[in-house]
Amino acid sequence: MLGSAIINSQQHVGLQKLSALAGMSHSSLGPNKKYKFIHDDTSGESALVCSCFRIIQNLEPTCAVGQLVYETVHTQQKVHHTGSGCLLFLAGAWSRASLDCIHRGISITHIISAMSEGMDICMDVCRKFSVSIQDLAAMPPERRGAAPDGLGRQMSKTPSTEACASFCSLQERVKFDHKTLGISGLRKIKLSRHFCEAKSEIVSQVQQPHPPELSDVAHIAEALSHGCDKVMELAVKAIQAQSDNNQQESSYPMFDITKVVTCVLPGLPEDNASVVQGFVVLLSDEQASVAHHLKEQPLKVALINGDLTHTYRHLGFKRPADVQHVRHQLDVSSSSKEDEWVEKVMKLLLNLKVDLILITGHACESMIHHCYRHRILVVEKVNSSVLKTFANSTEAVTVTYVTQLSEHCIGSGVQAAIWRDLCSFERKSSTAVRIFTGRTTGLVTVILTSCIYGKLQVLEDQFWACAYRLHHALKDGAVLPGAGRTEMLCVHHLQKQAKCHREDTYSDQQTKTGMAANLYRDVILQLMAEGFIDYITTVMVNTGRFSKVKARTVVSHHLQNCNDHEDIAAKFSQLVLENEKEAVAVFSAIKPEENSALNIYDNLSVKQEAWRKALDLVFLVLQSDAEVITGVGLKTEENLMLL
Repeated sequence: MLGSAIINSQQHVGLQKLSALAGMSHSSLGPNKKYKFIHDDTSGESALVCSCFRIIQNLEPTCAVGQLVYETVHTQQKVHHTGSGCLLFLAGAWSRASLDCIHRGISITHIISAMSEGMDICMDVCRKFSVSIQDLAAMPPERRGAAPDGLGRQMSKTPSTEACASFCSLQERVKFDHKTLGISGLRKIKLSRHFCEAKSEIVSQVQQPHPPELSDVAHIAEALSHGCDKVMELAVKAIQAQSDNNQQESSYPMFDITKVVTCVLPGLPEDNASVVQGFVVLLSDEQASVAHHLKEQPLKVALINGDLTHTYRHLGFKRPADVQHVRHQLDVSSSSKEDEWVEKVMKLLLNLKVDLILITGHACESMIHHCYRHRILVVEKVNSSVLKTFANSTEAVTVTYVTQLSEHCIGSGVQAAIWRDLCSFERKSSTAVRIFTGRTTGLVTVILTSCIYGKLQVLEDQFWACAYRLHHALKDGAVLPGAGRTEMLCVHHLQKQAKCHREDTYSDQQTKTGMAANLYRDVILQLMAEGFIDYITTVMVNTGRFSKVKARTVVSHHLQNCNDHEDIAAKFSQLVLENEKEAVAVFSAIKPEENSALNIYDNLSVKQEAWRKALDLVFLVLQSDAEVITGVGLKTEENLMLL
């Protein structure tokens, strides 16, 4: 059972389940991720995983909250390919914070309002302390961990009273378009059940008048590798290969992530990983024999966005499953519909002189067999982006059904070459074939190899995480200080604003509702900060050099020192915990004496979306619990948020 835990029926069950599910993410935080085996007792199969997303994917959700967690993490992984561990951990931490608030008698409307206010504070921290990638690339290695020039001086000149006024003006600038809560004085917020990717207002404010050059990409990638240096090197080689094919005179690095594909080759050592221009695919012996016949020849290609079967219908025209048509009289002399369809299609392909078929789906066995007999190579499970690239370079037209093919749909100028024969490296015979065109396409294939078959999925996930970090950094034009520095800044500002609210409660002339809301904000902002502290200390514990108690003590001591220090930004930028050499290795998979944790940075948009999705997830579960417990009526509607 996914997320099994002892649940107290007297409390919000959904929040408890969310907290229990989030416990799975603890081992996947930080650079020292722990490998886990997931065994299926029914089928006897096992999977090797080391990421939060793969853990949830290989486990079966058995409750509504589990399904919601899976969909949220899946969306984060699909869009960003990283940040799912941070998302789930903070969702668990803030669900516990919500439970704590409920035990204190704080209403749901006040919890949602104050937590949304806390998220605005964190987004403002991201905006103020983001570093442009141009500045990052220009920094010498010894200064890449420092805050941008002027930040420390700017923050040190802001006394507490001015900070409160600045925060109030920030609240006035934030606008929301949504259904509102029915209580005056509370903030308006917006949630999404679908967790769609939101355009970041912070990212849009970052301007890059002078984009970094290609030579600077390696320095940016190093700061975003997060312990996966070898895999990140492949991402850098991929962007360099695309830039070599870029006909523009500008030196600005163009990283088109849609034109990057991966090919995993079992049996070879990991040092054999490489980047190859074109599309490399692993083929069976029968497919390889056709490729041997077609090598070094100009090929005609057909592109099909779908399955190569007689029963295939594109989305919206699917026939009902498990429906059979029964006849009273069986016509033995007539051939089946599939045979008739195969014969019709083969006649069409031979008339068009097609040599290569690329399809995004599957092909039926009889169709594949007939194609091989006529030396037509069929490649299945091709990404849609690869089809689009070949369509642009060969002037082919992508069709949904093979029967739609005509003379003007067929592309030309494609070649196939045997890249490597792997028969001697694994028991199952296979051959890697490279498919390419003579034109510049920018399509590159990253070859991932390992002697351990179960590790190939892990390596592929690590590569895509690194590639998307580099892609989002270049797209955003800015990054955030890593190694826990951004989270520490958020903790400091949340605690500072909580103190500001606490002081304003007794100094301002407000209504009773306003005073209560201020009191609640004080508690809730502090609990949100505790969630970030739990995140930082968990990563420290995962390094193996800290106990939970020691990590908590070190972070608390550091926060206390920063509260007494005027130059907050400069103090936080160094992240001096207990011992500098020990601290710089906290968030990096290196030895303390190597002293490079200050070079770690995080993606701006990825971190923003992970935090927002985590809070949205908590809000959905929180209100769903409330609706189940109290019901929805005329009296209770005003205390619930309308989604």
